[in-house]
Amino acid sequence: MRSAIVIYNPAAGRFNVKPFINSAVRELESAGWKVDAAETQSGAHTVELAKQASAEKRDAVFAVGGDGTIGNVVNGLIGTETALGVLPAGTANVWSIELGLRPFAWTQPWVLRKNASILANAPCHSVDVGACNQYSFMMWAGIGLDALTIHNIEPRIRLEKFFAMPEYAAKSIWQAAQWSGVQLRLWVDDEEVEGNYIVAVSTNIRHYLGGLANLSPDAYLDDGLLDIWLFSGNNLGDALRHAYNMWRGFHINAENVRRITFSHLRVEGGSPFWIQTDGEPRGSAQQAEIRTHPRALRMLMPPRGLELLKHG
Repeated sequence: MRSAIVIYNPAAGRFNVKPFINSAVRELESAGWKVDAAETQSGAHTVELAKQASAEKRDAVFAVGGDGTIGNVVNGLIGTETALGVLPAGTANVWSIELGLRPFAWTQPWVLRKNASILANAPCHSVDVGACNQYSFMMWAGIGLDALTIHNIEPRIRLEKFFAMPEYAAKSIWQAAQWSGVQLRLWVDDEEVEGNYIVAVSTNIRHYLGGLANLSPDAYLDDGLLDIWLFSGNNLGDALRHAYNMWRGFHINAENVRRITFSHLRVEGGSPFWIQTDGEPRGSAQQAEIRTHPRALRMLMPPRGLELLKHG
């Protein structure tokens, strides 16, 4: 019998998912899984629970929460034989948009059980994981305005999450109005790049900006590569122009935007810069190493997610 643990974050999202966890557990059990459930108390606790699951040789961890919760589970499972199953129940749920899974909400509580049924017998595939310094990420590692904003709004109380996008937009505009970007020098393979950037974001997936932008439309989860997008500028006007272009998809051919595909890069700042991975604040640094770990995570893949596999 396959064994799993459901790790859930009761603080994630606009609605407390805890009263509905048993419905997902029962659905998995009816599909032949032996399932336990554990409530996470912090990001570090989430990582430890995932590491414990892999040490116990569990077949899977089902992560119930938002993008940050999923990212923390990834940090505990990378390089192990324990697979990740994503049951989205967060605020932005960009990872669920990528995989084609509807997120949990109290207005549609049946979604949690439905997603569990989809993943119960889903195929398992190996996907790439990015790493920025000591942190692994499934989606992005960001330097610049996005990281600065995340450090100013996280953690949030549940009431604030009902206004997540307006709050994020307002905070970003406020920060951009007082900020002149970050001076960065990057080394990618044999190339050196230098400039002043509003945002420098490395991505493993296609979506960004809370799922509103298709940042890297041809990204794959198992090609061993990441994209870094460099958005040049030094003022609020530059930030607003880049945000609009990303939303409309014009960034791909826009001036003052550069995309570099890589497996490993090194970045240094003229001053310390803030970092975020998968929407979680990761402190500041003046240097960062960003690399991909090819096919380092086993993942239960829903049908829409198969489109993201180059070697599936």
